[in-house]
Amino acid sequence: MHARSSLIALATAGVLLTSAGTATGATEPVSKARLVAHFPLAAGRQPENITVDGAGSVYLTFSFARQIARVTPSGNVRVLATLPAPAKANTPNLGKAFVGGIARADDGTVYVTYATGTPDLTGVWAVRPGGRPHRVAALPADGLPNGLALDHGTGRLYVTDSVHGVIYRVPARGGEAAVWAEGDALKPNTFAGANGLKLHNGAVWATNLDKGTVLRIPVTVRGTAGPIQIRATGMPSIDDFAFTGRGDTLLAALDNDEVVLVRPDGTHLTVLAAADGLQTPTSVDVHGSTVYVSSAAYLTNKDPNLLRAHLSH
Repeated sequence: MHARSSLIALATAGVLLTSAGTATGATEPVSKARLVAHFPLAAGRQPENITVDGAGSVYLTFSFARQIARVTPSGNVRVLATLPAPAKANTPNLGKAFVGGIARADDGTVYVTYATGTPDLTGVWAVRPGGRPHRVAALPADGLPNGLALDHGTGRLYVTDSVHGVIYRVPARGGEAAVWAEGDALKPNTFAGANGLKLHNGAVWATNLDKGTVLRIPVTVRGTAGPIQIRATGMPSIDDFAFTGRGDTLLAALDNDEVVLVRPDGTHLTVLAAADGLQTPTSVDVHGSTVYVSSAAYLTNKDPNLLRAHLSH
């Protein structure tokens, strides 16, 4: 999600699915990149965030269409829910309603963040299998809830707010949100601070879009936030990310049409680029040896899509 996002008029349209040829720009350890789905820009179906289940189906948010969808391994797309439209959106920095992060529980419940600039709708929403979307926690209407991660062990959700530059913690079953972490490292410079979010190896990890950083925040034995650690720098417009395995190596989406491999020492290498079909990539997920990347085309205004590639471990 980016300051220069194109705020296009929304219209109803279907999802277009095609298969592209072998990509030309992938760099080891990523290879065999292919575009496996294309989404209609005119319908606002720009994938903001993704997560993958055990069967390889991709769950994603269409940011400005206010939708949650599933793409099966065979390429079938189904819209699971459309969140209610605000009477008058006043979302900070964007102006229109925005569905951001996504997380999925073991029982199939899907959670998303929703920002409208109105107190009646802004917050964390849930959709149970076969059910209708409902809000489980309210968040400040003058903020921009964005990244989302679920702690399957404790049943708690963590949420980044890109405007306020904080991380909230929310009971997944519903309840009041509380600020879990705050500090200068999470704050924005001009537009968006804390953005992507993951739980990994006893810590909450986040990116800061404006500052181009990857952050690690240890979870203490009491469940509180430890000191914020800056683990990598020099990646302007970094969005969401995913870890490649049990170690701290990760893949991150950059809005300048790159996916970078970030090593534990903070060094990074571009492994996917525009030549592979990236169009303002927003999110990455890793399922075994398969990498999934969503592109929202916020800056290119051409081809929102879903890319799949192979990861060598």
